[in-house]
Amino acid sequence: MSSDDPTRAPVCILGLGLIGGSLLRATTAKGRKAFGYNRSAPTVAAAVASGHDASTDLEATLRRAAELGAVIVLATPVTALRAVLPAVVEYAPDNLLTDVVSVKEPVTRLIAEHHSRARYIGGHPMAGTSESGWDATDSTLFDGAMWMLTTDDDTDASDWLTIAAIALDSGAQVVPAAADAHDRAVAAISHLPHLTANATAVVGAGESDLALSLAAGSFRDGTRVAGTAPELQRAMLEANSTALLNVLSETIDRLIQARDELRDNGTVEVLVDDGHRARKAYEHIATDTRQPITGVTVGAPGWAQELRRQAHQARVWQG
Repeated sequence: MSSDDPTRAPVCILGLGLIGGSLLRATTAKGRKAFGYNRSAPTVAAAVASGHDASTDLEATLRRAAELGAVIVLATPVTALRAVLPAVVEYAPDNLLTDVVSVKEPVTRLIAEHHSRARYIGGHPMAGTSESGWDATDSTLFDGAMWMLTTDDDTDASDWLTIAAIALDSGAQVVPAAADAHDRAVAAISHLPHLTANATAVVGAGESDLALSLAAGSFRDGTRVAGTAPELQRAMLEANSTALLNVLSETIDRLIQARDELRDNGTVEVLVDDGHRARKAYEHIATDTRQPITGVTVGAPGWAQELRRQAHQARVWQG
Protein backbone atom coordinates (compact mmCIF):
# COMPACT_ATOMS: atom_id res chain seq x y z
CA MET A 1 0.00 0.00 0.00
CA SER A 2 1.27 3.49 -0.80
CA SER A 3 0.41 4.93 2.63
CA ASP A 4 0.06 3.78 6.22
CA ASP A 5 -3.23 5.71 6.34
CA PRO A 6 -5.96 3.32 5.13
CA THR A 7 -8.16 6.25 4.09
CA ARG A 8 -5.50 7.11 1.48
CA ALA A 9 -5.43 3.64 -0.07
CA PRO A 10 -5.05 3.40 -3.85
CA VAL A 11 -8.25 3.04 -5.84
CA CYS A 12 -8.91 0.39 -8.50
CA ILE A 13 -11.97 1.19 -10.63
CA LEU A 14 -13.66 -1.56 -12.61
CA GLY A 15 -15.60 0.14 -15.37
CA LEU A 16 -14.61 3.45 -16.95
CA GLY A 17 -17.91 4.85 -18.17
CA LEU A 18 -19.27 8.22 -17.10
CA ILE A 19 -19.17 7.58 -13.35
CA GLY A 20 -16.18 5.24 -13.10
CA GLY A 21 -14.14 7.29 -15.56
CA SER A 22 -15.00 10.54 -13.79
CA LEU A 23 -13.97 8.95 -10.50
CA LEU A 24 -10.62 7.95 -12.03
CA ARG A 25 -10.13 11.54 -13.16
CA ALA A 26 -11.24 13.02 -9.83
CA THR A 27 -9.15 10.79 -7.57
CA THR A 28 -6.06 11.20 -9.75
CA ALA A 29 -6.54 14.97 -9.75
CA LYS A 30 -6.50 14.94 -5.94
CA GLY A 31 -3.16 13.13 -5.88
CA ARG A 32 -4.47 9.70 -4.95
CA LYS A 33 -3.04 6.68 -6.77
CA ALA A 34 -5.80 5.33 -9.02
CA PHE A 35 -6.02 2.92 -11.92
CA GLY A 36 -8.83 1.26 -13.80
CA TYR A 37 -10.10 -1.54 -15.98
CA ASN A 38 -12.54 -1.55 -18.87
CA ARG A 39 -13.25 -4.38 -21.29
CA SER A 40 -13.49 -1.92 -24.19
CA ALA A 41 -10.12 -1.34 -25.82
CA PRO A 42 -11.14 2.06 -27.30
CA THR A 43 -12.22 3.25 -23.84
CA VAL A 44 -8.92 2.19 -22.30
CA ALA A 45 -6.98 3.74 -25.16
CA ALA A 46 -8.83 7.03 -24.62
CA ALA A 47 -8.17 6.92 -20.87
CA VAL A 48 -4.47 6.21 -21.40
CA ALA A 49 -4.25 8.97 -24.00
CA SER A 50 -5.69 11.31 -21.36
CA GLY A 51 -2.79 10.42 -19.07
CA HIS A 52 -4.59 7.89 -16.88
CA ASP A 53 -3.63 4.38 -15.82
CA ALA A 54 -6.00 1.85 -17.38
CA SER A 55 -6.04 -1.69 -18.76
CA THR A 56 -8.25 -4.19 -20.58
CA ASP A 57 -6.75 -7.05 -18.55
CA LEU A 58 -9.10 -7.74 -15.62
CA GLU A 59 -6.91 -10.40 -14.02
CA ALA A 60 -3.78 -8.25 -14.12
CA THR A 61 -5.69 -5.26 -12.78
CA LEU A 62 -7.07 -7.23 -9.84
CA ARG A 63 -3.73 -8.86 -9.04
CA ARG A 64 -2.25 -5.37 -8.93
CA ALA A 65 -5.07 -4.20 -6.67
CA ALA A 66 -4.38 -7.10 -4.31
CA GLU A 67 -0.67 -6.32 -4.21
CA LEU A 68 -1.28 -2.63 -3.46
CA GLY A 69 -4.17 -3.14 -1.05
CA ALA A 70 -6.33 -0.93 -3.26
CA VAL A 71 -9.98 -0.23 -2.68
CA ILE A 72 -11.91 -1.86 -5.54
CA VAL A 73 -14.75 0.23 -6.95
CA LEU A 74 -17.39 -1.66 -8.93
CA ALA A 75 -18.43 0.83 -11.61
CA THR A 76 -20.02 -1.44 -14.19
CA PRO A 77 -23.77 -1.59 -14.86
CA VAL A 78 -25.50 -3.85 -12.34
CA THR A 79 -26.11 -6.38 -15.13
CA ALA A 80 -22.34 -6.86 -15.56
CA LEU A 81 -21.55 -7.57 -11.91
CA ARG A 82 -22.13 -11.32 -12.20
CA ALA A 83 -19.28 -11.47 -14.70
CA VAL A 84 -16.90 -9.31 -12.66
CA LEU A 85 -17.40 -10.55 -9.10
CA PRO A 86 -15.98 -14.08 -9.61
CA ALA A 87 -12.72 -12.52 -10.82
CA VAL A 88 -12.62 -10.29 -7.73
CA VAL A 89 -13.07 -13.37 -5.54
CA GLU A 90 -10.28 -15.21 -7.34
CA TYR A 91 -7.66 -12.49 -7.61
CA ALA A 92 -8.39 -9.91 -4.88
CA PRO A 93 -10.58 -11.59 -2.26
CA ASP A 94 -9.35 -9.55 0.70
CA ASN A 95 -9.64 -6.08 -0.80
CA LEU A 96 -12.20 -3.60 0.48
CA LEU A 97 -15.06 -3.21 -2.02
CA THR A 98 -17.40 -0.38 -2.81
CA ASP A 99 -19.54 0.47 -5.82
CA VAL A 100 -21.19 3.38 -7.61
CA VAL A 101 -24.27 1.52 -8.84
CA SER A 102 -27.61 3.31 -8.52
CA VAL A 103 -29.27 0.53 -6.48
CA LYS A 104 -28.01 -0.98 -3.28
CA GLU A 105 -30.06 -3.99 -2.17
CA PRO A 106 -29.60 -5.90 -5.46
CA VAL A 107 -25.85 -5.24 -5.38
CA THR A 108 -25.67 -6.32 -1.74
CA ARG A 109 -27.43 -9.58 -2.63
CA LEU A 110 -25.10 -10.22 -5.57
CA ILE A 111 -22.01 -9.68 -3.46
CA ALA A 112 -23.39 -11.97 -0.73
CA GLU A 113 -24.04 -14.61 -3.39
CA HIS A 114 -20.63 -14.43 -5.08
CA HIS A 115 -18.32 -13.14 -2.34
CA SER A 116 -19.68 -13.98 1.09
CA ARG A 117 -16.46 -12.87 2.82
CA ALA A 118 -16.38 -9.48 1.16
CA ARG A 119 -15.63 -6.29 3.03
CA TYR A 120 -18.19 -4.13 1.30
CA ILE A 121 -19.52 -0.60 1.74
CA GLY A 122 -22.16 0.31 -0.83
CA GLY A 123 -22.02 3.70 -2.50
CA HIS A 124 -24.00 5.82 -4.93
CA PRO A 125 -22.87 9.28 -6.08
CA MET A 126 -25.91 11.34 -7.07
CA ALA A 127 -24.29 12.80 -10.15
CA GLY A 128 -24.45 12.23 -13.87
CA THR A 129 -25.54 13.51 -17.24
CA SER A 130 -27.50 12.07 -20.13
CA GLU A 131 -24.18 11.34 -21.86
CA SER A 132 -22.17 8.17 -21.34
CA GLY A 133 -18.72 6.75 -22.00
CA TRP A 134 -15.20 8.02 -21.42
CA ASP A 135 -15.69 11.11 -23.60
CA ALA A 136 -18.34 12.33 -21.16
CA THR A 137 -16.15 11.94 -18.05
CA ASP A 138 -15.33 14.98 -15.95
CA SER A 139 -13.04 15.32 -12.94
CA THR A 140 -15.48 17.84 -11.42
CA LEU A 141 -18.60 15.71 -11.87
CA PHE A 142 -18.91 15.00 -8.14
CA ASP A 143 -18.22 18.52 -6.87
CA GLY A 144 -20.98 19.31 -4.39
CA ALA A 145 -22.82 16.06 -5.14
CA MET A 146 -24.45 13.89 -2.52
CA TRP A 147 -22.70 10.51 -2.25
CA MET A 148 -24.72 7.90 -0.36
CA LEU A 149 -22.82 5.28 1.64
CA THR A 150 -24.51 2.25 3.18
CA THR A 151 -24.35 2.55 6.93
CA ASP A 152 -25.73 -0.51 8.68
CA ASP A 153 -25.43 -1.31 12.37
CA ASP A 154 -22.72 -3.93 11.68
CA THR A 155 -20.70 -1.75 9.27
CA ASP A 156 -16.97 -1.73 9.98
CA ALA A 157 -16.06 1.81 11.05
CA SER A 158 -12.56 1.81 9.53
CA ASP A 159 -13.83 0.53 6.18
CA TRP A 160 -16.61 3.13 6.19
CA LEU A 161 -14.16 5.96 6.81
CA THR A 162 -11.94 4.70 3.99
CA ILE A 163 -14.77 4.82 1.45
CA ALA A 164 -16.04 8.13 2.83
CA ALA A 165 -12.58 9.60 2.23
CA ILE A 166 -12.74 8.60 -1.45
CA ALA A 167 -16.10 10.35 -1.83
CA LEU A 168 -14.87 13.45 -0.02
CA ASP A 169 -11.66 13.51 -2.10
CA SER A 170 -13.86 13.52 -5.20
CA GLY A 171 -15.61 16.69 -4.10
CA ALA A 172 -18.81 15.09 -2.78
CA GLN A 173 -20.61 15.19 0.55
CA VAL A 174 -21.47 11.89 2.19
CA VAL A 175 -25.03 10.85 3.02
CA PRO A 176 -25.18 7.80 5.34
CA ALA A 177 -28.21 5.55 4.79
CA ALA A 178 -29.50 2.02 4.96
CA ALA A 179 -29.59 0.16 1.65
CA ASP A 180 -33.37 -0.26 1.57
CA ALA A 181 -34.01 3.39 2.48
CA HIS A 182 -31.67 4.45 -0.32
CA ASP A 183 -33.43 2.31 -2.90
CA ARG A 184 -36.85 3.69 -1.93
CA ALA A 185 -35.52 7.24 -2.12
CA VAL A 186 -33.84 6.92 -5.52
CA ALA A 187 -36.90 5.18 -6.93
CA ALA A 188 -38.81 8.39 -6.25
CA ILE A 189 -36.24 11.06 -7.12
CA SER A 190 -34.15 9.38 -9.84
CA HIS A 191 -35.73 6.29 -11.36
CA LEU A 192 -39.33 7.52 -11.58
CA PRO A 193 -38.19 10.70 -13.40
CA HIS A 194 -36.62 8.50 -16.07
CA LEU A 195 -40.00 6.86 -16.72
CA THR A 196 -41.93 10.13 -16.69
CA ALA A 197 -39.32 11.74 -18.95
CA ASN A 198 -39.70 8.93 -21.46
CA ALA A 199 -43.51 9.15 -21.29
CA THR A 200 -43.38 12.92 -21.81
CA ALA A 201 -41.02 12.51 -24.76
CA VAL A 202 -43.29 9.94 -26.43
CA VAL A 203 -46.47 11.98 -25.90
CA GLY A 204 -44.73 15.19 -26.93
CA ALA A 205 -43.51 13.67 -30.19
CA GLY A 206 -47.15 13.11 -31.14
CA GLU A 207 -48.14 12.36 -34.69
CA SER A 208 -46.10 15.08 -36.36
CA ASP A 209 -43.09 17.29 -35.68
CA LEU A 210 -45.20 20.36 -34.89
CA ALA A 211 -45.09 19.85 -31.13
CA LEU A 212 -41.36 19.16 -31.18
CA SER A 213 -40.74 22.31 -33.23
CA LEU A 214 -42.56 24.33 -30.57
CA ALA A 215 -40.94 22.59 -27.61
CA ALA A 216 -38.89 24.78 -25.30
CA GLY A 217 -37.61 24.74 -21.74
CA SER A 218 -40.23 22.66 -19.97
CA PHE A 219 -40.03 19.88 -22.57
CA ARG A 220 -36.23 20.06 -22.77
CA ASP A 221 -35.73 19.92 -19.01
CA GLY A 222 -38.51 17.40 -18.42
CA THR A 223 -37.15 14.92 -20.97
CA ARG A 224 -33.39 15.36 -20.52
CA VAL A 225 -32.76 11.98 -18.92
CA ALA A 226 -34.70 10.22 -21.67
CA GLY A 227 -31.62 10.94 -23.78
CA THR A 228 -29.58 8.47 -21.70
CA ALA A 229 -28.68 5.27 -23.54
CA PRO A 230 -31.72 2.94 -23.28
CA GLU A 231 -29.69 -0.06 -22.14
CA LEU A 232 -28.27 1.97 -19.24
CA GLN A 233 -31.72 3.20 -18.27
CA ARG A 234 -33.19 -0.29 -18.32
CA ALA A 235 -30.36 -1.77 -16.25
CA MET A 236 -30.88 0.90 -13.60
CA LEU A 237 -34.69 0.88 -13.53
CA GLU A 238 -35.24 -2.86 -13.70
CA ALA A 239 -32.72 -3.52 -10.94
CA ASN A 240 -34.86 -1.44 -8.55
CA SER A 241 -38.17 -2.87 -9.72
CA THR A 242 -39.88 -3.33 -6.34
CA ALA A 243 -39.32 0.20 -5.09
CA LEU A 244 -40.00 1.64 -8.55
CA LEU A 245 -43.31 -0.21 -8.82
CA ASN A 246 -44.44 1.36 -5.56
CA VAL A 247 -43.69 4.95 -6.57
CA LEU A 248 -44.96 4.37 -10.10
CA SER A 249 -48.27 3.15 -8.67
CA GLU A 250 -48.52 6.28 -6.50
CA THR A 251 -47.77 8.47 -9.51
CA ILE A 252 -50.41 6.76 -11.65
CA ASP A 253 -52.95 7.16 -8.84
CA ARG A 254 -52.20 10.89 -8.61
CA LEU A 255 -52.45 11.32 -12.38
CA ILE A 256 -55.74 9.46 -12.50
CA GLN A 257 -57.07 11.67 -9.72
CA ALA A 258 -55.92 14.76 -11.62
CA ARG A 259 -57.53 13.49 -14.83
CA ASP A 260 -60.82 12.83 -13.06
CA GLU A 261 -60.79 16.22 -11.36
CA LEU A 262 -60.08 17.93 -14.69
CA ARG A 263 -62.84 15.98 -16.45
CA ASP A 264 -65.47 16.37 -13.71
CA ASN A 265 -64.65 19.78 -12.24
CA GLY A 266 -62.37 21.49 -14.78
CA THR A 267 -59.44 21.82 -12.36
CA VAL A 268 -56.04 20.31 -11.61
CA GLU A 269 -55.67 22.33 -8.43
CA VAL A 270 -54.82 19.51 -6.03
CA LEU A 271 -51.90 18.03 -7.96
CA VAL A 272 -50.48 21.40 -9.00
CA ASP A 273 -50.63 22.83 -5.48
CA ASP A 274 -49.11 19.68 -3.94
CA GLY A 275 -46.39 19.59 -6.57
CA HIS A 276 -45.57 23.28 -6.12
CA ARG A 277 -45.16 22.86 -2.36
CA ALA A 278 -42.97 19.79 -2.85
CA ARG A 279 -40.76 21.60 -5.38
CA LYS A 280 -40.31 24.53 -2.99
CA ALA A 281 -39.33 22.11 -0.22
CA TYR A 282 -36.70 20.62 -2.53
CA GLU A 283 -35.38 24.06 -3.46
CA HIS A 284 -35.05 24.96 0.21
CA ILE A 285 -32.93 21.87 0.90
CA ALA A 286 -30.97 22.00 -2.36
CA THR A 287 -30.03 25.68 -2.26
CA ASP A 288 -29.29 26.09 1.43
CA THR A 289 -25.86 25.11 2.73
CA ARG A 290 -26.16 21.59 4.06
CA GLN A 291 -25.66 21.32 7.78
CA PRO A 292 -22.94 18.86 8.78
CA ILE A 293 -23.53 15.78 10.88
CA THR A 294 -22.23 16.57 14.33
CA GLY A 295 -21.60 14.86 17.64
CA VAL A 296 -20.76 11.46 16.12
CA THR A 297 -17.50 9.57 16.47
CA VAL A 298 -17.43 6.87 13.81
CA GLY A 299 -16.82 3.60 15.60
CA ALA A 300 -18.36 4.68 18.93
CA PRO A 301 -21.43 2.78 20.18
CA GLY A 302 -24.49 3.59 18.06
CA TRP A 303 -22.51 5.61 15.51
CA ALA A 304 -24.18 4.13 12.42
CA GLN A 305 -27.69 4.63 13.75
CA GLU A 306 -26.93 8.24 14.68
CA LEU A 307 -25.43 8.96 11.25
CA ARG A 308 -28.58 7.61 9.59
CA ARG A 309 -30.82 9.62 11.92
CA GLN A 310 -29.09 12.89 11.11
CA ALA A 311 -29.01 12.08 7.39
CA HIS A 312 -32.81 11.87 7.48
CA GLN A 313 -32.68 15.49 8.64
CA ALA A 314 -30.80 16.41 5.43
CA ARG A 315 -27.46 16.60 7.23
CA VAL A 316 -24.29 15.37 5.55
CA TRP A 317 -20.97 13.86 6.63
CA GLN A 318 -18.13 16.22 5.77
CA GLY A 319 -15.30 14.34 7.44
